[in-house]
Amino acid sequence: MSAAAMSTCDALVLREDADGIATLTLNRGPARNALSLGLMAALHRALDAIRDDRAVRVVVLRGAGPAFCAGHDLKEMRAASSTEAVEAVFAACSALMLAITRLPQPVIAEVHGIATAAGCQLVATCDLAVCAEEARFATPGVQIGLFCSTPMVALSRAVPRKAAMEMLLLGEPIDAAEALRIGLVNRVVPAPDLARSVHAMAARIAAKAPRVLAIGKAAFARQGGLGLEEAYADASAVMTRNMLMVEATEGIDAFLQKRPPRWDA
Repeated sequence: MSAAAMSTCDALVLREDADGIATLTLNRGPARNALSLGLMAALHRALDAIRDDRAVRVVVLRGAGPAFCAGHDLKEMRAASSTEAVEAVFAACSALMLAITRLPQPVIAEVHGIATAAGCQLVATCDLAVCAEEARFATPGVQIGLFCSTPMVALSRAVPRKAAMEMLLLGEPIDAAEALRIGLVNRVVPAPDLARSVHAMAARIAAKAPRVLAIGKAAFARQGGLGLEEAYADASAVMTRNMLMVEATEGIDAFLQKRPPRWDA
């Protein structure tokens, strides 16, 4: 992979592009990739740069060092001495999570080590997640007198209600097998196979039509907040628009002609 050109201030997030896959690496390894305001801003900038990059079809999010992400930077948060300063931290975090959700490209979390609090929120927010067998997940705020309310938003939308409440109320870590059981991650693999497994998944997604992935991701997020009747109406409208797109014409013709589709045709 060749590193994409990024400004010096974005050394907190490294970007590498290859074969339609943009890999973003949280680069505060010694701090276990704690989400400082600087790191959140750098990641948000990287996502904004990817949004309109037609060469990028899939995004992989990973962490440098021993952890995926240990949540917010507690030292930075304790130093915030005003309501406005604390509000700025959580506003930046919420905006970042929304940026991932609204990104046209699917985002895969590649998780090793721990993903706690806002780090667990990151995993829950990503469209897919693959983790190493050693990975651990927690929303431990209750242990230090700070209920993980913002991580709760993503977590409760990714896993069953009672599983989410158990994590939030106990604040205790769960292992990779339990994360898989409750649906927080899609796959668990041996640590040496993690990067290869994520790349293989990303490559399979990157082979699909980009515009179709984008409308599907947006529709998936939207229908979750609708009632059943409204969800079907919205999905029917999406499928109608999709059916009339050149990608559907090419895909159906390719299927009927027993040949691979040519999405760039």
